[in-house]
Amino acid sequence: MVLLSGGLDSSTCLAVARDEGREAYALSVDYGQRHRGELARARRVARALGAHDHRVVKVDLSAFGGSALTDPGIAVPKGRSTRRMARDIPVTYVPARNTVMLGLALAYAETVRAEEIFVGVNSIDYSGYPDCRPEFLRAFERVARIATKAGVSGRPLRIRAPLLRLSKAGIIRLGTRLGVPYRITMSCYDPAGGRACGRCDACVLRRKGFAEAGVPDPTLYVDRSQE
Repeated sequence: MVLLSGGLDSSTCLAVARDEGREAYALSVDYGQRHRGELARARRVARALGAHDHRVVKVDLSAFGGSALTDPGIAVPKGRSTRRMARDIPVTYVPARNTVMLGLALAYAETVRAEEIFVGVNSIDYSGYPDCRPEFLRAFERVARIATKAGVSGRPLRIRAPLLRLSKAGIIRLGTRLGVPYRITMSCYDPAGGRACGRCDACVLRRKGFAEAGVPDPTLYVDRSQE
């Protein structure tokens, strides 16, 4: 089971699972995000990387708001330094998003008798989200062990985060080696006309990663001078 957003990290995560010989079931979540275009990217990535199945589940977190990604009245921060990103939890944090998504993945994984859930979080180049930390993943794995039929029957699901200790550059080098089609992925929080804004936190980290990896950035940006 692979949580697939259509972005750089989750697409690399799917490639890792496939490289390990896993039959991958991909799950994307339509949670009312302003960047819903990522779901179309997820479908393309799932096909390109040979996922056995890909499903999109709708859970409308915009009903609660509280995030620039689910509330159109909250602006997406632009032009922040990576140091500023790590200083606090930004308004792009979606309350309980990874908890909800992992819960959905857990249900799907049990249904298809999957043994592992792959999630593309990393704790080095990230935007300060509390649900991207190792302690969160360990805690959720404990919940999965005691809250599921599989867990209490002696078949606990493992939470795999193969990118956890990698920088964005390291992730891009790994994905490039595994043939991830980064051109069709979308990381941007505030895209326009199918192009990335180039200035939100996700775009800044993505651009920095490609530069540090020494890999040409295939992303299409609103400002063509950034390509």
